[in-house]
Amino acid sequence: MPSLRALLAGGHAPAAVLTQPDRPAGRGRKPRPSPVKAVAIEHDIPVLQPRSLKSAAVQAQLREFAPELMVVVAYGLLLPPAVLELPRRGCINVHASLLPRWRGAAPIQAALLAGDTKTGVCLMQLEEGLDTGPVLARTVASIGPRETAGELHDRLADLGAQLLADRLDAILAGTLPAEAQAADGVSYAPRINKSDARLDWQRSAEELDRQVRAYSGWPVADTLLDGQQLRVWRAEPSEVTSSAPPGTVTGIDNAGVLVQTGNGQLRLLELQAAGRSRTSALEFARGRELAGKRLGT
Repeated sequence: MPSLRALLAGGHAPAAVLTQPDRPAGRGRKPRPSPVKAVAIEHDIPVLQPRSLKSAAVQAQLREFAPELMVVVAYGLLLPPAVLELPRRGCINVHASLLPRWRGAAPIQAALLAGDTKTGVCLMQLEEGLDTGPVLARTVASIGPRETAGELHDRLADLGAQLLADRLDAILAGTLPAEAQAADGVSYAPRINKSDARLDWQRSAEELDRQVRAYSGWPVADTLLDGQQLRVWRAEPSEVTSSAPPGTVTGIDNAGVLVQTGNGQLRLLELQAAGRSRTSALEFARGRELAGKRLGT
């Protein structure tokens, strides 16, 4: 959405906007349009919502627009060769990493999980390979020590929109040189599964803290308490020491619930029991005998 708004603000209203089909949302599970679709409708831009771009009919529809350029931002659908070849200036992707590091579907989460201290946004020429195309422009950003995936996502979305706005005229004119990605330093960020968010208490407090922050928006880090799912929305490493087995709740201090890990303790700050609302860990602990319990079993 920030990239679409940047195009509109710069006088480059798209001939059409493609976004995925409306998804069921809310308690009633009624189809809800994406924010991108809402902005497009607000500006009277035609909206296409194909489930795939592989059909000849969809490709013929796109061809009728005679596009000069296609801008792809977190679209989530594969662009087949026939679509990549449609625009005169090709297809460019606003990608949230410093390529070739973190090619793939979840670069923001991957950067946090790895403990990276910097990331950024690249404008990349799309080709058939997975994020392998040459880079037209990039901007670097630091990662805050307590930053979550949602916070970093929003910051990079704005940086990417600004980079797109700054370079678009040069891209359309064909005057912005493309730089091939380095062969060294390639890493991949695969699509996230819900199971990726399960906390393994044998790991260190630092690793588990990064996991909680990486999955803070979706699917949210979780563990088991008395056999029931317990979601961990916020946590932080603690300097308190203990010799208890990993996963053991060692106590409660004035900030949260302390749990022993494979190395150090993790302080749980915000929790959510199955079927309940999010709450502070202190509120969650009130009236519960948590000390000595083992999480994850």
